[in-house]
Amino acid sequence: MTEAPDPGDAVAVYVHWPYCARICPYCDFNVVRDRGRHEEQARLVDAMIADLETQAGYLGPRRLASVFFGGGTPSLMPAAAVARIIDAIRIVLPATGSIEITLEANPTDAEAGHFESLRQAGVNRLSLGVQALDDADLRFLGRNHGAEEARRAIATAGRLFERLSIDMIYALPGQSLDRWRQALEQAVDLGFEHISPYQLTLEPGTAMGRALARGTLIPPDEDLAADLYETTQTVLTQAGFEAYEVSNHARTVEARSAHNLHIWRGGDYLGIGPGAHGRLTWGRRRSATVAHRGISAYIDGVARNQPWADHEVLTDRAADEERVLLGLRTVEGVPREVLDRLGLAAGQGPLPSLIEDGWLAASGRSVVATAKGRPVLDAVLKSLLT
Repeated sequence: MTEAPDPGDAVAVYVHWPYCARICPYCDFNVVRDRGRHEEQARLVDAMIADLETQAGYLGPRRLASVFFGGGTPSLMPAAAVARIIDAIRIVLPATGSIEITLEANPTDAEAGHFESLRQAGVNRLSLGVQALDDADLRFLGRNHGAEEARRAIATAGRLFERLSIDMIYALPGQSLDRWRQALEQAVDLGFEHISPYQLTLEPGTAMGRALARGTLIPPDEDLAADLYETTQTVLTQAGFEAYEVSNHARTVEARSAHNLHIWRGGDYLGIGPGAHGRLTWGRRRSATVAHRGISAYIDGVARNQPWADHEVLTDRAADEERVLLGLRTVEGVPREVLDRLGLAAGQGPLPSLIEDGWLAASGRSVVATAKGRPVLDAVLKSLLT
């Protein structure tokens, strides 16, 4: 196990593009249908750059850690807009050496010329939202691409981008262990170096959440969901992947997501765009920021120098608890000094019993979740922090 390096004063940037060609029935992110409102989108890009410059000005001289374009569907963005934002980031947050710049993409946007333009704009890592490699599963998930289209997009992206990741969703109603195993094996055979398998979550405000409430959608029971998780670990481990985070697997250390690791290690990051979250440190105090969710509200807020709908200065305890919540998801774990500050030093509180019972383990100057503890991490964290 490697211990988490200190992110220091480096700052990552998350850029939220809220537009989607179609709203997936399981999605509870801050998204809207893309109705071709090009003038609004151009104003949004201008607002994002202004917001970036303002927030970076609050921080003073800092170096850039990484950039992540999420959404929504940022592969719908004009490549020229992506380039403008990346150029603006590099001006206000100079980078030392090469940095990871990730953009989430849908297979339907995999026109070779567009992907090439995104690469020329500065994107060097693509995260493809494939979600499934079976047409029936894709229809259930409300995706607007088919399995063959996904494979063509993967081939195109593989020729153009230095780093490539794929998202997959499991625990679909009626999904068997064999079907999920076959889907994972197909994904592995496509040559990815990074795979993010997520269990389908049915949030109340989504179409699927409402179907669950009506009783028209029945998810797998807890035992089957646990077996699907274990199948994920087995198949990907045998294929040479390491689960460096609960839902993220990489073949090598270099293939891990630098942006996500920066956040899980407690690093600062700017949230740019409607509804984007951020974590910023001024002096010794850490703040949580949330931008206005509505596109017009965000644009207007930036113009008034008030992009945030919420800005909370975290207590030291709240900041440390968040560090534990994020850090225990990773193989690096949480530094003991963070647990010490929470009164969870060795021999104190619930930590010794969680270690003795095999849910957590002490390793060097860190505490990590074990293979036994990871599938029930929410319960472990509840016991540890309450």
